[in-house]
Amino acid sequence: MTRPTLFLLHALGLSARSWDGVVAALGDAFKVVALDLPGYGANAASPAVTLDETAEWVAVQVREREPDVWLIAGHSMGGKVAALVTSWAEAGEHGLIAPAALALVSASTPGPEPMAEDRRAAMAAWWAGGRISADDAAGYVDANLVSPDVPAAVRQRAIDDVRASSRTAWLEWLGRGSLEDRSAEIGVLRTPAVVVVGAEDPDLGPANQQRLTLPHVPSAPIHEIDGAGHDVLLEQPAEVARRLVDLWSAVRERPRLPSAFARLIASDRVAARTRRVMLARLDEPAEDAPRALSPAQRALLTALLERVVPQRGVRIDLAGRIDARLATGAGDGWRFAELPADAEAWRRGLDTVAAMEPGFAALAAEAQDAAIDRFAGGEAGSDDDALLTGPRMALWFTDVQAEAVRTWLAHPAAQAWLRYDGFADGGDGPRKQGFVTTHAGEWEAWQRDWRTGEELQA
Repeated sequence: MTRPTLFLLHALGLSARSWDGVVAALGDAFKVVALDLPGYGANAASPAVTLDETAEWVAVQVREREPDVWLIAGHSMGGKVAALVTSWAEAGEHGLIAPAALALVSASTPGPEPMAEDRRAAMAAWWAGGRISADDAAGYVDANLVSPDVPAAVRQRAIDDVRASSRTAWLEWLGRGSLEDRSAEIGVLRTPAVVVVGAEDPDLGPANQQRLTLPHVPSAPIHEIDGAGHDVLLEQPAEVARRLVDLWSAVRERPRLPSAFARLIASDRVAARTRRVMLARLDEPAEDAPRALSPAQRALLTALLERVVPQRGVRIDLAGRIDARLATGAGDGWRFAELPADAEAWRRGLDTVAAMEPGFAALAAEAQDAAIDRFAGGEAGSDDDALLTGPRMALWFTDVQAEAVRTWLAHPAAQAWLRYDGFADGGDGPRKQGFVTTHAGEWEAWQRDWRTGEELQA
């Protein structure tokens, strides 16, 4: 796999270079794109400084780079922007496909940021003369640091960034962006996430992250970094970098979409509803999601499905997905009358395999295939009431085959590997593009565009 692209968004008054220490500690783990947000750093003259304008600008930066795999991390103000961009990407909006992961570093909350109004007013008053003074800029930076070990050059660089910020951008964030309630729009994010926070951050510390941020990323761990305040990435850059690497390690084996296929899903050839369904299929079941099968049953199912659907090109945890689906009680609308309800049928079927073929997972492939043929042919089963008879095993195995193939084919990564694009038959406009060429072996121009991507030739 090529290195993933990591987009870094900075805090109020800082710039892309506030991430320098983190980037140095990351080494070559990522292709790093640290951005100067509109109104700050090299982009201080930009007038597009509202929350929506900033998020839209970030979306453009992602789209223009067309990353095969990308992650996004946001510090403070940048955290709220990152969460908003991620919510758009999960919905397939703004031409984006969801990032592999999201890191929220002392992040501003999706709802109004908790801050005392007198402090907010004082921070706005610093700019009354048109530009913040060196003393006020230093006071702002020092209030966000608690460690005495921050290098003087790092502190001075932060002060210089604050002074170089746009007054318009600063006041826009204080008076509107930080107070906007985007909780409903951001919702509950499906993207794997981590929350990193300085243990001594007074406003956006562990308690407020737990109360105000975690409901939007409920599966995310919160990592408190001791001896750090709000600007934790300036005080403990190596620790922040470690959490980013750990986050990537946790998600790197998940199936990915080739960028050409991702762009097709995000295009106007695909209806928004279809896009949402396809993107939702990328999600892995949560670790704490209800399960219908025991760990031993799920392990046996994994071994069984290795022979039923020998996956090529892309590997999907079929057993985990089927198990999670069985736990919901949602089926395909029918079942064999001779079998019990789906979840119970799968439990009994797997227990029958375990009883009739002990050590199935350790058998050679040929022996596994022979055992499967016996079960599928109704030649192996048990009269034990807790198991399934031979004829019932034959029916159950029909379900196993159908569910395994359906689960694999439904995954967008599998569809990309198969070069399937039948879903791209028209977007949401009044006129649907449809297909003009329908002869075997003939492709339309738009099909050739995405099918010739280098990542699809590997």
